[in-house]
Amino acid sequence: MSEMLGRVGVLYGGKSAEREVSLMSGKGVHEALLSKNVDAHLFDIGTKTLAELANEKFDKVFIALHGRYGEDGAIQGALELLGIPYTGSGVMASSLAMDKQMTKTVWRQHGLPTPDSITLDDNIDFQAVAAELGLPLIVKPAREGSTLGLTIADDISSLKSGYMMASRFDKSVMAERFVKGRELTVPVLGSGESARALPIIEIRVPSGHYDYEHKYHSDATEYLCPAPIDGDITKLVQELSVKAYQALSCEGWGRVDFMLDNNGKPWLLELNTSPGMTSQSLVPMSAKVAGTSYADLCVELLLDASCKISAQEKKEDNSSV
Repeated sequence: MSEMLGRVGVLYGGKSAEREVSLMSGKGVHEALLSKNVDAHLFDIGTKTLAELANEKFDKVFIALHGRYGEDGAIQGALELLGIPYTGSGVMASSLAMDKQMTKTVWRQHGLPTPDSITLDDNIDFQAVAAELGLPLIVKPAREGSTLGLTIADDISSLKSGYMMASRFDKSVMAERFVKGRELTVPVLGSGESARALPIIEIRVPSGHYDYEHKYHSDATEYLCPAPIDGDITKLVQELSVKAYQALSCEGWGRVDFMLDNNGKPWLLELNTSPGMTSQSLVPMSAKVAGTSYADLCVELLLDASCKISAQEKKEDNSSV
């Protein structure tokens, strides 16, 4: 395996608000790759420079970064310039998926169901927002992950305070229609027409909302995989997951989050192009149910690593011959 993959860098840490989670993801991926005899090395992009990254002479890198600069197209663009194949989606798809409002715009253009939303700013009429979308509302940063800065607004006062909270994480803040129902998430692997959905996970939180604490530090959160839902709904949710993934031109892997309302209708919330790979993360959980171990999943993702822009240029050059 080491000869096939060469010298591999596991990019982790970073400078985003999700650095803590990325450190856990990176260590898990690194250990998994070592167990498969891959010549893998941790590289903290938050404490080292791109010049140091270039000097490492990695043949491939596994991106275990989350949030700003790691999941938004920034590091992907740097790797394209350095000519280092990397896991996951390319620059455009990463950037689109990181911006929840832009993601929803693309999904709507493809006729995919996603809750109505409005971008908030300091001059917004909060009364008008509540009148248009109804209460309660989800208020969250448009370009953050791990539910950081997310609140549920039940009235105008909490809508305003929710906006102030979210704006600490990002200058772009959105209010989204609240969907009451069951929370689902679906990992997707592959690229283009070969993209496939893994088993659905239902997330159940005894009290409150599935926030950062429930994601990474709580033992009370339940994860049911495969999700105990009707077969027809399962098929629909998985099909929507793949369509949502393809609409953004995602590659390699990702995770699509849903709400299944009380009428059995699924609503797309967001797509993560570099999902968590910690001991409590959802993609490895779903892959295990599908028969793929954590270590085998890491290797599969790494085997799919590529430079997307240069690959497209080669394809265009060949077509012109």
